[in-house]
Amino acid sequence: MRIVIAGGHGRIALRLERLLAGRGDEVAGVIRRPGQAGDLLAAGAEPVVCDLESATVGDIARHLEGADAAVFAAGAGPGSGAERKDTVDRAAAVLFADAAEAAGVRRFLVVSSMGADREPPPGTDPVFAAYLRAKGAADADIRSRPGLDWTILRPGALTDEPGTGLVTLSTGSTGRGAVPRDDVAAVLAALLEDERGSVGLTLELIGGDTPVAEAVKAVAP
Repeated sequence: MRIVIAGGHGRIALRLERLLAGRGDEVAGVIRRPGQAGDLLAAGAEPVVCDLESATVGDIARHLEGADAAVFAAGAGPGSGAERKDTVDRAAAVLFADAAEAAGVRRFLVVSSMGADREPPPGTDPVFAAYLRAKGAADADIRSRPGLDWTILRPGALTDEPGTGLVTLSTGSTGRGAVPRDDVAAVLAALLEDERGSVGLTLELIGGDTPVAEAVKAVAP
């Protein structure tokens, strides 16, 4: 299976690349900076240098040709302003989806955010509010596409604690909670193995007490 990951140098993406390469998948990660290539190679992934903020659909589609699945795990990141939340967390996700459709890649996973399905409450930090709105707009665009077999994953607060392999995964609300990035990557890897059951689902994810494989099977029987 060949999988192309946007935001290939991100902290979730690098973990996912290691998992996928370790099980024998062919993995490529889309990165902005050539200097990040070594980290991807160390994770077992092919580095693909392409700036999603300036690329065209055709530019990205060429990198997606022959892929079995695409994962959007890019983000503007901490320290970025509201404008980049829109250009990366929304516009780049839409562009990556356009490119997947152009390249004939149906399976499409998105790393979104808990809270992206509603208007941020009054008093929310303006930049964080822009981030949630951008994620929500991207999710809505992707859910509208019959040409994609999409799954949207909305984790809670991300941590760098070691993964436990135990999660709470739901098509409804999990309630607020934290989840290690290790476990987010493990859930994404399991969703990529699931061929049909999770298609068309928006899933919330936090730490819990159910093994990842069982949690994915429960929401995608």
